[in-house]
Amino acid sequence: MRTIIPIQPANSSGSFANAVPAGSTLSAGSGIALTSLPPLSLYVHVPWCVRKCPYCDFNSHELKGELPEAEYLSALQADLEQTLPLIWGRPVVSIFIGGGTPSLLSAKALDQMLAMFRACLTVLPGAEITLEANPGTAEAGRFRDFAASGVSRISLGIQSFNNAALKQLGRIHDADQARAAIAMAQAAVPRVNLDLMFALPDQTLAQCDVDLTEALTFGTEHLSLYNLTLEPNTVFAKYPPNVPSDDDAAIMQDQVAATLSAAGYERYEVSAYAHPGKRCLHNLNYWEFGDYLGIGPGAHGKLSFHDRIIRQARLKNPASWMTQVHQRDGSHLAQDDVVPAQDLPFEFMLNALRLRSGVSAATFTERTGLPVSAIGPAVDRAVRKGLLVDDPTRFQATALGWQFLNDLQSEFLD
Repeated sequence: MRTIIPIQPANSSGSFANAVPAGSTLSAGSGIALTSLPPLSLYVHVPWCVRKCPYCDFNSHELKGELPEAEYLSALQADLEQTLPLIWGRPVVSIFIGGGTPSLLSAKALDQMLAMFRACLTVLPGAEITLEANPGTAEAGRFRDFAASGVSRISLGIQSFNNAALKQLGRIHDADQARAAIAMAQAAVPRVNLDLMFALPDQTLAQCDVDLTEALTFGTEHLSLYNLTLEPNTVFAKYPPNVPSDDDAAIMQDQVAATLSAAGYERYEVSAYAHPGKRCLHNLNYWEFGDYLGIGPGAHGKLSFHDRIIRQARLKNPASWMTQVHQRDGSHLAQDDVVPAQDLPFEFMLNALRLRSGVSAATFTERTGLPVSAIGPAVDRAVRKGLLVDDPTRFQATALGWQFLNDLQSEFLD
């Protein structure tokens, strides 16, 4: 989460050109007017993994044979080069390398990738650079090399410290490997996130607490806690395991929030908890409706211009993407559309209301190019229902609204 067509670059004052290049699929007059560009992040998708987990609905593919690093990096460069005219001169505030399992990449390949980004993009000094890693592919030397190349944050897919649960989830690591990977990551980079899941198959409240208690012993600055859901087109959707009821899952969620709050973590987003000042800057940019360029198979992006916002998506199949991207004719893009103005309020609120503190009303106008009056009736309805805080300067879910977030977000559907 796209034809690449030259657009004049931003100037140093932050304004940008009004031209629509010849042959562009982007039409002017979308009904919005942006006066400034939002921050820009880069997302890079590495699609391969050792084994596809039965709950996973991401664009990930089991690796058959050797990872085609040279072909992948060449295609990634071609993808980036064709996109550069759309973001010319804009600084990149964060980079997130996700998957799949990016830690399958060799240290040399990762170094080449980051060197390419620095050569082609204006990556800000100190930009947050996150790499997702699977404990089953963790190597201390490789993590140190990743850090030497510029990775400043590692996000580890731990999921659980219970071996039986890990086996049911189809993970390739066990609890001891998870513990070792955390130690490796903490020794290599200054910032580490642990991904954990709850409401696992046959999981009890006590087992959930044991997982969380152990996670806290490592003292990582950031934790992400996800409720296991049975997503369409996954093995778990076809063969559903015995998972806790919705009520039991809600109790687990409340316990997680209470435990982490007592341990000094701020729940700043639905699934994200951090020590003060340690939020994930890359994800914050998503939730605050910033821009992000997505490259690699299946990657999505959102890019803003003065009178339009576009969505792009790459072909999902790695082989197809690697072949088509070298055609340099836009055929590697599965989507390249202008977001209709009437869809922007919902898309904005879908992201922004996930933040516990919400966002300012001014941010809505800055990021969508629409006046606040465009969503006045929806705001009034949400306030009357007790889902939105009654504050004309800020859009923030009430405790009830956060509990029934889907209902709150749907108020902004056109």
